[in-house]
Formats: sequence, structure tokens, C-alpha cells
Amino acid sequence: MLAYLRKQMQSALEARAALKTDLDGIVKSVEDSGTEKLSADQQTAFDAKRAEIRAKDDEIADLEARIADLEEDEKREQRAADLHARHGQAGERREARVTVTSEPETYRKGGQASYFRDLFRASVKADSGAADRLRRNDREVADRLERIARGAEQALEGMEARALTTTDGAGGEFVPPLWMVNDYVALARGGRVVADQVRPMGLPLNTDSISLPRVASGTATAEQTTQNTAVQNTDATTNSVTANVTTIAGQQVIAQQLLDQSPINMDQILLADLAADYAVKADVFVINNNATNKVGLLNVSGANAVTYTDATPTIAELYPKGADAIQQIHTGRFLPADKHFMHPRRWAWMTAAVDSAGRPLVVPAANMPQNVLAAMGAVASEGFVGTWHGLPVFVDPNIPVNLGAGTNEDRIITLRSSDVIFFEGTPQAEAFRETKADQLSVLLRFHNYVALHASRYPKAISVISGTGLITPTF
Repeated sequence: MLAYLRKQMQSALEARAALKTDLDGIVKSVEDSGTEKLSADQQTAFDAKRAEIRAKDDEIADLEARIADLEEDEKREQRAADLHARHGQAGERREARVTVTSEPETYRKGGQASYFRDLFRASVKADSGAADRLRRNDREVADRLERIARGAEQALEGMEARALTTTDGAGGEFVPPLWMVNDYVALARGGRVVADQVRPMGLPLNTDSISLPRVASGTATAEQTTQNTAVQNTDATTNSVTANVTTIAGQQVIAQQLLDQSPINMDQILLADLAADYAVKADVFVINNNATNKVGLLNVSGANAVTYTDATPTIAELYPKGADAIQQIHTGRFLPADKHFMHPRRWAWMTAAVDSAGRPLVVPAANMPQNVLAAMGAVASEGFVGTWHGLPVFVDPNIPVNLGAGTNEDRIITLRSSDVIFFEGTPQAEAFRETKADQLSVLLRFHNYVALHASRYPKAISVISGTGLITPTF
């Protein structure tokens, strides 16, 4: 976490320096013109840059405080580790706390211990040493996740692990290694863009459904027509929305000889591949699932529908549809939208558009002399790529491209992301020999539990659809 925050600090400082350069450029342009006063456009640009710099200063101050707190925690833990090393064992609970940050992790990339080999030996051969290492790994993961969960929810976005929790399961299950949990999120940043941009929450224990109450209709007020007469009396009504917990799972059969004899630990290869595929499936679940109490964003009943019908679509004609998607959230949810999601092909089509003079309509930087319909950010196949109508645009290849009557349409999703809650547990892994004993094979199983609340506020979601979003041409 500390390394991530330091990287964020460096990025923030660089961004602030770039903003200062832009501000200086505005001032210099006035000086070079020989005028003594900013024009109206220059003043607007100047004020906007100053506001951005002030916001960046606040961000830097917050990062400095968080880094200082974590550095103090590290020093405190290091002192505890030194005392532990000098004075010996001080109880299992204390050892668990110390070893997480002061000693090498039980299972780590390039390490000698193999998570899958120990899982097999503990489950099948009752190897006490393997079981001890698995239990120690579980304590390490639980301790790290507990520390992360203590932070503010907004600080979890993009961090090295989400606010995951161990969830219901049966005997014989173990939490995958800490490096795998971290990699699972690292892979998820690319493989599950939408899932990582909505509100994350740990999945509650011992439940198969999560119901949240909501106000269906509210109270009311009215002008009192005359004194000493009854005032308006309207009772509020309530209901609830339910999200069923679902299981996403996968398995892999490998030879027992590979676990017993191979000098290569297969953990990194197999777990990374399972994690990558799980990331995609979790993202698809959030975007497009369509089952009772398991509804993804594209299938929420009552969401704002914006239709763009056009045989020869253009970005200029699509532009007002984006404004409509935003205003419907403003007027239906009474709070602002904050993110757009689209398929990479749709953003690429937008960046390819030019005006009558051949100038791009989506430019590499804002405040250019052209009429800008959108501004490019990072050039990426997944994740943040720029802004449209002032909101960040995230591209996600898991958004379907086979929708509509011609099975060739994609969708643009605009939403207030904090209104959508994605509950997620900690992935679990198991090893079984029984069903494959006749061929000397071991079945490795990976699974996790998730639930999605996308229907709490249907009016917080807008979906642009129609023939204007068919396969683009370039």
C-alpha cells in the first residue's frame, strides 16, 4: 500500500507541475500579446487552472498525511518484530501479527514453498507441516485485508487489494496466497474495469442474499390554506431490493507427479490464469448478468433508456445523446452522474472523427483551439482513456458488441457509480484426489462468492443503445 501511495504522490506532483506550466503559459501569452489584461476566455482558462491546482494541492496534502501514518505503522511493526526476534515467541496471535510485515510471506513469487503442493499434501496426505504453512498464510492474508479495510472506502479504488472478506464455505478450504490476492486485483484493473469502478464492499458472512431497505414513496408537504386547519399528511412507504449471492468457480486437473516431483511451482501459472478469468467473469456479471436478483447494469428495470438511431452515425449526432444520459440521472436521481463506460471500439471511433477541415474532434489535450467534443487521457485498451461531457470515460472490452436486432451493437453506460454496490468475498482454493485417483491426478478448484446491487436507484443508470452504435467503420 505504501509503495502505491508513493507512486500516487509522484503522479500528483507531476500533474501539479504540468498545471503550473499551463498556467504560466496563459500568463506568457498575455505578456507576448502586449496587453495588460486577460481576455474573457483567458480569464476563464486561468481560473480553471488555478482551481485544478488548488484541488491537486489538497490531494497532495492528503497523500502526505496517509504516507506519514503508514510509515509510522511500519516503524511500529518493525520495533515489534525486533522485540519478537530478541525475546522469542510471545504467543501465536502476536507471531501472526509480526510475521505479516516483518518476515517473508509464506507463499511468495520465487519462493520455495508451493501453495498447491501444500494444499494437496494437507488435504490428501494430512501433512502437518503443509497445514501449518497454509494456516499461517491465512493469517497473513486476513491481517493484510484487515489493515486495508480500516481505510476509507474511497481509498480502496485502484489499491493493491479490495475490501474482501472470507465468506461461507466448508472444511478443507484455504485462502490463496497474498501475492495471488494482489495479482488478482492487478489483473482485475484490466480485466474488470466496470466491476472495479462501482462501489466495493466485503460480502457479509453466512448469507445467500443481501436485502437493502429503501423508501418507495415519501412524505409530502403543502401550503396550509387557512390557519387552524389540517396540514398535509402523507405516509411514506418502504420496500426492499435483494441481491442474491452467486458463486463464480473454476477447476484444473493436474498430474500428481507435477505436484510431487516438479522443481517448478505451478502456483503462479495456474492461480494467475484462474484469477484473470475470474476477473473477466466478475466484470461480465456486473455489466450484463440477467437473472432474478442478479441483474447487471444493462438489464436494470427502470434505468434511463437513451436511443440513438442512425444508419450513418457520427460523433456529432452521438454527442447530445451523452448529454441526455447525464441529464436523466440529474433529473431522476437528483444527484450527478460521475462516469461513462464504453467498448474500446466506440472510443476509438470517437477519436477518429474529424471536422470539415480534417481536424480531430477528440484531441490529445483539453483547451485546444479546435471545437472539442471530448478530450483524450491515457491511450489504453482498458480503463481510463479521457473525458466526455466533463466526465471520465472508461473503456471495457467486456461490454457486449453483439446486441440489437443486427447483433452488432455495443452500449454506452453512464452512471452514478456509488449507487451500485458490488459485494465480493475472498477467493478460496481446494484440492481433491478422490475423483481422479484412478489416473493419479489432482483436481484443483477455485471459487468466490459475489453479489450485486444495481437496482437500488435505477435512475442512477443511463444506457445509450440503438443502431447508431453498430460496428464502427474507420
